[in-house]
Amino acid sequence: MRWRDCRLVAFDTETTGLSPFDGDRVVEFGAVELQVSRGGQVTRTTPHQWFINPERPIPRAASKISGITDDDVADAPTFDQLATRISAVLQDAVIIAHNLPFDLNFMRVEFGRVGASFPPVRAEVDTLPLAQRLMPELRSHKLESICIALSVPLDNAHRASHDAEACGRALVEISRRHGAPDDFDAFVDWAEAISAPPDSAHLKIGRDGVPEFADGPFAGKSIEQHPDHLQWMLHALERRDDRWIPRFPESLRTWARRWLRVRGSGIARTNPRSQGHLDWCLDPPVWRELGDRA
Repeated sequence: MRWRDCRLVAFDTETTGLSPFDGDRVVEFGAVELQVSRGGQVTRTTPHQWFINPERPIPRAASKISGITDDDVADAPTFDQLATRISAVLQDAVIIAHNLPFDLNFMRVEFGRVGASFPPVRAEVDTLPLAQRLMPELRSHKLESICIALSVPLDNAHRASHDAEACGRALVEISRRHGAPDDFDAFVDWAEAISAPPDSAHLKIGRDGVPEFADGPFAGKSIEQHPDHLQWMLHALERRDDRWIPRFPESLRTWARRWLRVRGSGIARTNPRSQGHLDWCLDPPVWRELGDRA
């Protein structure tokens, strides 16, 4: 299967703040489906955009960035009224976002708040670390800077549907310029994307749309809660035919290495010009170092 033949959906959110777990809410959801030719050109886009009533005032600082005010969302539907439609847009797609964990966490919290789950997707691609890795010459890897470098238009920045389309087009252009493989699995490896774990009796996608352990002491628990156990699975051995062999299949261990490298460390790039609390980072844990050398 070719990754360009999948449903490609770039999405973005505008929010009341930066902390989904402390009560900040989504005020706009924007997504754009992209169709891409064999030559790597975007041939068609289908936008989806909704204002969302956050059921709380929008702080002035947030409105200053997005331009969205309380008046804009006063008559908008609440998230529970839109959850089914948003889920249908994202489901079974290769989802794309710039600084994906930010938007993903907000959406997971919003779905969870209304008793629903983030829909299962084919893969999750974050254009921020991809651009950092493949475009190291840029001084800034903000979406606007990347779009300028790639000659991708970005009109009305900090509005969800416009940012989403620019992000999707940026991924397509990066893929074209840097020779991304056509095969879906090879593309996932190239993009350091997160896809569903390989079929096995050990990992699965849970009800909340996130990978979880299917057996062992943490069966039914999210791997995000127990990355140390996932790390153990990389190295666990068992005795068979008078020799020690890996306890878990190579396909699972390859997936686990990528997940731990991409998601397991929580490392952000530091800003040497700032000493704010958001610029503090943790040292790389053992599994990231092992994953980088594997």
